This record gives sequence, C-alpha cells and structure tokens, in this order.
Amino acid sequence: MKLLLAEDEHALSEAIVLILEHNNYSVDAVYDGQEALDYILSEHYDGILLDIMMPKMDGLTVLKRLREQGIKTPVMMLTAKSEVRDRVEGLDLGADDYLPKPFAMAELLARVRALTRRSGEFVPNTLTMGDTSLDRDRFELRCGDKALRLSKKEYQMMEMLMLNRGRLLSTEQFMSRIWGYDSDAEINVVWVYISYLRKKLSQLGSRLQIAAVRGRGYVLEELDDQGN
Repeated sequence: MKLLLAEDEHALSEAIVLILEHNNYSVDAVYDGQEALDYILSEHYDGILLDIMMPKMDGLTVLKRLREQGIKTPVMMLTAKSEVRDRVEGLDLGADDYLPKPFAMAELLARVRALTRRSGEFVPNTLTMGDTSLDRDRFELRCGDKALRLSKKEYQMMEMLMLNRGRLLSTEQFMSRIWGYDSDAEINVVWVYISYLRKKLSQLGSRLQIAAVRGRGYVLEELDDQGN
C-alpha cells in the first residue's frame, strides 16, 4: 500500500513516516500543499494524509482541488483544529476521516487501515494464489506447513504482485510504488528483490513463479501439474 503524507511539521512527519514504513507501507512525504497536489495528480496512492495548516496551499484547498479533478482516493485530514465547523467543512469537501492532533500512533495506524479499505474492493488480510498465501498481518509467505517471514521490500513487492496476479508490472511501477520518486536506488534493485522472492518461493515448494518478460517487467503466474 502506498500513501502520501502532507505534513509541514518535519519532526512529526518523520515520526509518522517511520511508524508507517515499519508497518510495511510505502510513503511519500511532502511539506506544503502545492507539492501535495502535484504528487497526487501525478501518482496513484491508496490513501492520503493531509494536514490542514500548510504553506503555499492549505489542506482543505488541496482536498477541494483533487475532488474537482475526480480523484476519489480516500483522504484523512490531520490537524490541530478540532472545532465542529472545521470537521464539517473537511467532510463536506470530501474527506473520509478526520484526526485531530495530538494523536496516538496506534490510533493513526488503525485509522489508516480503515482508510485504505475504502480505496476499492475489500482486500483480505491473507492474499492467496494457488497453493501460496501472503499473511498481511505477520508479513509471512506460506505454502503448506512452511512459512517464511519477508523483509519490508520483499513483502511490498510480493503484495503488489499478488494484488495484480497475472498482470504485467514494469520495473518502473515497482520503483515508483515501493522506492518512490525521490529514491537514490538504482533500477536494478528491483531485479535483486525479484531474485530474493524467487528463492523464497522455491524454498517453500510453491507452484508460483515470477516470470520475466524481457524489457517489459514481471508477472506472477501459477504453474500447472506439469510445471508449465
């Protein structure tokens, strides 16, 4: 799952990013409203966390602009304002949730989980394809009675593959969704993590395989009884 966090208090932003990434979310962090709008218009996110009081453009204006553009991504407003009129204005503009500061990180995580469930079809906590499943609570890949815990990037890539089963995903899509636009990582890091996942699928005895389409990307497939 990929989130955009727009929060101009750098210390708070860093703390939120740390806890979200620890829980296997990919996060793009921005610090003003104009940058937030630019990112939203150029990238697909599963959820957006918007502070109201930001420089260049306030969060309510950002929300209004993105809804006018037909962008339906779930939005949670983060703000020190807690008056009823402020909550009503945000909800009337199309916000999905409203969390006043200060807040407990555990509550933020619970609200983010609820927020991302609104982004489309219900996604279960366990993703299953063929004989293999991905436990999204334990970050484990399982096949039969065997299980392997995945690293954060392995988990994010496997989740992306299983949510897009049978669909070709380009290297650029992995880079954008998992490493982000501002990453210094080389593009071959995608191949490295694909290699890690292939080894773990093999260790589990899974019938899933990550096939490469030369020059185009990768696709998760299920082998038949003949191994084809």
